[in-house]
Amino acid sequence: MTRERSVLLEHLDTERRHVLAAVDGLGEDAMTRPGAPSGWSPAQLLNHLTYDDEIFWIGAVVAADEEAISLVQDGWKVPVTTGAEAVSRYRRWCRRNQDVLEGLDLDAPPRWWPPAEVFPFPPFPQTRDCVLRLLVETATHAGHLDVVRERIDGHQHLVLG
Repeated sequence: MTRERSVLLEHLDTERRHVLAAVDGLGEDAMTRPGAPSGWSPAQLLNHLTYDDEIFWIGAVVAADEEAISLVQDGWKVPVTTGAEAVSRYRRWCRRNQDVLEGLDLDAPPRWWPPAEVFPFPPFPQTRDCVLRLLVETATHAGHLDVVRERIDGHQHLVLG
């Protein structure tokens, strides 16, 4: 594994763990109740991270995995069944994608790109761009979950000073 890939994957793993820590111990009501003014719940945010990030960027775009491609959809619109199921699905796709990421050539082009009517943006030239997009999305939404968690029960992820 190259040093760059190793560092990227270490940071991604840290942010994935941060996401899971932010929802750890929350009951079903807290997982499915709107936590932000826009109306999303922690479980809906996990659906977004699962479908729009893990499944889309790594499973479909980077790996061209047929199951992942068949699951490409707007993760915000995936119905929430239970908070526990949203956590379980997120964990499963993170584990599944880890194998793909460990063997990744960051300089290679993505293996699949969605049609313009699904995703009207030009293809990324390298898989590196997909991994960076996943890292940024995961870190950003980990912070969102921190704010919602603090509003729910006062828990803070990291407090300095």
